[in-house]
Amino acid sequence: MVEKKFTVIIERDNNGWLVADVPELQGCHTQARTMDELLKRIKEVIELCLEEEREIPKSKFIGVQVVEV
Repeated sequence: MVEKKFTVIIERDNNGWLVADVPELQGCHTQARTMDELLKRIKEVIELCLEEEREIPKSKFIGVQVVEV
């Protein structure tokens, strides 16, 4: 199996849950209480998203920018 790398954005919500999102894969996200559990879950979700898509989307994560208003 060819190893694929994805960018994962991780945030903490107002209730203390860790939330992970994979920008390259639409709808690919999960949440957990601990980082270990979150990483395990996001790997499983990525595999499921790839099975559904049958190919890796052409979009690529570029970065995060802080904007002052």
